[in-house]
Amino acid sequence: MGHSDAEEAGIKGSNDHVHDKAIHQTDIDGSSAVVGEIEEENKYAYDDSRKLGITGAVFLILNKMIGTGIFSTPSSIFAATGSVGISLMLWVIGGFLTFCGLSVWLEFGLAIPRSGGEKNYLEHIYRHPKYLATCVLASQMILLGFSSGNSLAFGRYILYAAGNELKDTYKARGVGVACVTFAVVLHAVVPKWGIRLFNVLGVFKVVVLLFIVFSGFAALAGRRLVEDPRNFDNAFAIEEGDGYGGGGAYEYSNALLNIVYSYKGWENANYVLGEIKDPRRTLTIAAPLAVGGVTILYVLANVAYFAAIPKSALAKSEVIVAGLFFRNIFGDSAGASVLPVFVALSNLGNVLAVSFAHARLNQELGKEGLLPGSRFWGSNKPFNSPAAALFLHWIVTIIVLLAPPPGPAYNFIVSLYTYPGAWINSFVAAGLIYLQHQKKEVWNPGWRTYLPVTIIFLLCNAFLAIVPFIPPSDGDFWGDGYPYYVFPVVGVAVLILGGIYWALWTKFWPAVRGHKLIAERIIDEEGVEVVRYRKVKVVKHG
Repeated sequence: MGHSDAEEAGIKGSNDHVHDKAIHQTDIDGSSAVVGEIEEENKYAYDDSRKLGITGAVFLILNKMIGTGIFSTPSSIFAATGSVGISLMLWVIGGFLTFCGLSVWLEFGLAIPRSGGEKNYLEHIYRHPKYLATCVLASQMILLGFSSGNSLAFGRYILYAAGNELKDTYKARGVGVACVTFAVVLHAVVPKWGIRLFNVLGVFKVVVLLFIVFSGFAALAGRRLVEDPRNFDNAFAIEEGDGYGGGGAYEYSNALLNIVYSYKGWENANYVLGEIKDPRRTLTIAAPLAVGGVTILYVLANVAYFAAIPKSALAKSEVIVAGLFFRNIFGDSAGASVLPVFVALSNLGNVLAVSFAHARLNQELGKEGLLPGSRFWGSNKPFNSPAAALFLHWIVTIIVLLAPPPGPAYNFIVSLYTYPGAWINSFVAAGLIYLQHQKKEVWNPGWRTYLPVTIIFLLCNAFLAIVPFIPPSDGDFWGDGYPYYVFPVVGVAVLILGGIYWALWTKFWPAVRGHKLIAERIIDEEGVEVVRYRKVKVVKHG
């Protein structure tokens, strides 16, 4: 398991008393430190009514997985491939790869049933230098783990339903600010109602997708307002037409990256295991159920789209592919007014789920003493909820939402949201292979991921991490006029920034200030997690 600095220095809390006297320690590098008295103590006790059961965990995952992706990305997938059959196969492959990743995360989640997700897993695998892997992850999750994309989409679709154009405008961003603010305040002040609302919206999302699926079956039977597009005739033929086909390795990798983005969220329950009832049992039931259900719905929704939309129109529909589907099945009024409200509510559910889970990860970083003002970010005051960590998530989301000018700059940032995760997933998968085959310690978490499954997940993420560096077949530019290499370079730079932060936070600043803050984490006699912060005076020996 990951341990705090205090634990590794031998300053472990007990169940029956508190270490409140100064303690002397010697670090590995030969420096001497005096650990002072406790400066602050935070307790993390949750009533069972606040904890998620199987249903709540299913909808926590569903709400993050089902955002705008399935209502918009099918157009770009088909445009890149030019083949109906290959497009559907990529969605199936996306579901399979998601299950591979889920198996890896289940093994770690059962072994380390604590909130924080891959933070805990990286700490357990890459123990030296201490906290380097955690800081790299923190850089990605804090700087890029925002809810800006779905908040903006909420604003765009709300305005679209009111008769405005579906564009990225500051007016839409203002509505997006209201969306994420509502989600954060709800989770901070009345967390039970936040959970109830994303459960309701999770049911709603499933109903909407089922409605699209059954409408697609009706379209296959001839119930539509347009001619039969005959998209399933010779479905696996690779064609080039008006707006679709002709893509190379770069376009295929980008299509798969978009599909991975649409499935993203399968790991959401691992971030909040500390607030889940019987986490081992709940995770093994809820996660496969949610991922399996979403995979089936995604593939059938794509079949529905192809049943009612001609190829060229589908390829050029961009973010309104589901709106075009509704129009071809039910007429202009349905596509123009009903669907935007559906999608907006789906976006709200996603923002609620993401802010709920990512705030817990931010809080875990505060509990470890790894952030400036850790005692504040790790606190559960004043509502026994991670209000400060939610505020941090809100700050980053608002900056990304409002700072870039409308248009390509923002689209680039939102696309960047997914890319660094491929590197993190690769390191976690490689670490699991190491843990399963090393002999130094027992590794028997109760769930075993077969080696071929882990290797497939590792290779997939390595592919997604490396291929974006390969020039696209149609020139030197990525979408919206950016050089193709900017996208992966910025993503890798964010991870490197985490390494730089680690050096500053754990080495440079303690040397300059002469002290550092350590976090001591224990479980008291009542089973409640307690985090105690101590100031460490560092004296370097010559």
